[in-house]
Amino acid sequence: MARAPQTKLFVLDTNVLMHDPSSLFRFEEHDVYLPMVTLEELDNGKKGLTEVARNARQASRFLEEIMGGADTSNLEAGCQLAIKGNRHLSGKLFFQTEHVPTDLPGLAGSKADNQIISVVLALKKQSPDRNVILVSKDINIRIKARAMGVPSEDYFNDKVLEDSELLYTGLRELPEDFWEAHSKDMHSWQEAGRMFYKINGPIVKSLLINEFVFYEYNKPFHAIVRKLEDNSAVLEVVHDHANPKHNVWGITARNREQNFALNLLMDPEIDFVTLLGQAGTGKTLLTLAAALTQTLDKKRYSEIIMTRVTVPVGEDIGFLPGTEEEKMAPWMGALEDNLDVLNKTDEDVGEWGRAATQDLIRTRIKIKSLNFMRGRTFLNKFLIIDEAQNLTPKQMKTLITRAGPGTKVVCLGNIAQIDTPYLTEGSSGLTYVVDRFKNWQHNGHITLIRGERSRLADFAAEVL
Repeated sequence: MARAPQTKLFVLDTNVLMHDPSSLFRFEEHDVYLPMVTLEELDNGKKGLTEVARNARQASRFLEEIMGGADTSNLEAGCQLAIKGNRHLSGKLFFQTEHVPTDLPGLAGSKADNQIISVVLALKKQSPDRNVILVSKDINIRIKARAMGVPSEDYFNDKVLEDSELLYTGLRELPEDFWEAHSKDMHSWQEAGRMFYKINGPIVKSLLINEFVFYEYNKPFHAIVRKLEDNSAVLEVVHDHANPKHNVWGITARNREQNFALNLLMDPEIDFVTLLGQAGTGKTLLTLAAALTQTLDKKRYSEIIMTRVTVPVGEDIGFLPGTEEEKMAPWMGALEDNLDVLNKTDEDVGEWGRAATQDLIRTRIKIKSLNFMRGRTFLNKFLIIDEAQNLTPKQMKTLITRAGPGTKVVCLGNIAQIDTPYLTEGSSGLTYVVDRFKNWQHNGHITLIRGERSRLADFAAEVL
């Protein structure tokens, strides 16, 4: 295993392969080492239909492909990782081919974790001038390894962002001298009842398509970036949904971010919307109001499909009786609560009118489980994915690729409330799509900041 000392040797824990089977090809010019216990655990985890079992099987397939092109009589020399679409890799894959004693001082028993740490220590002895690092998603093995003097780190390749504070918010505050700096050669015009401004200047370089800009000084100005060309940008003044005249299904925007969100939700040119925000910022309510207006009044979409990830916060309550819709009903409390609010908006129709509206709404809203989404195609539907922070990037891809012509997809979530094990704010599917879609002309994103539920909910979100 005598390679150039500057290339590192990464020893992979099983959970890295089960989390991302393609992790084998993510270490560029460095080498990868698999202890025998990792292969054993991979074998134990391959049964079943879960995402983890699927990943374990895929990792085994990759390993077979890598070994297929190697000389198996001389495995100590390693197998080239450069296969198929990964020809750029110069690193090698090594397997544990000899027994390593596991009687480490301070570590009790021959637990899998301890065996992996023993392997890393043996490798360090074998190649003292080489940087040998243990890579694991398990915090406890990393702590144990560091206590034994073994360098260890998390698997970072799945993280879209190191710091969720850096996530794109979808809006930008304009500086006080904005008009002085950008009024040279500025054009403004009206088209189909909308006001447009074409600006040139230093800020244009940093703007993104469909990003909201706001100026809150002597004359407030709220706009969306519609076009970016060379050194100029076209800004369109947004609709004011805070004005009761421009309400959406009886709902008016209570703050600037809610107004921006309604502009995105009501725009037929935007096919994909992501709304982030803590509890009580109005994500579900605004989305449902926009969905009902465009489905029932404007007939833009044929029906509303709502789905969410069924990850319980506490203990699971076991199997539920009934059809797919009935099984999903306990998870859809948020939908019921918001429909109650939306049904109260029309005071003049009386009890009968409200009941009729409620029945009509229920016929147009379908509740679907994520488990049955494979292979579906939604045509002219308004698809709402609630609690999207609990989805992995792969699940998110599966869902968004269901959209057929005329379908709008809206993802709602709060990345501070992730209930799925092994997902973090940086690696959640919601963070992933916000980052990857951010400069596409048919995408819109906004982070809602102010809670509008109640003073109690706002205070609890802040102090608890």
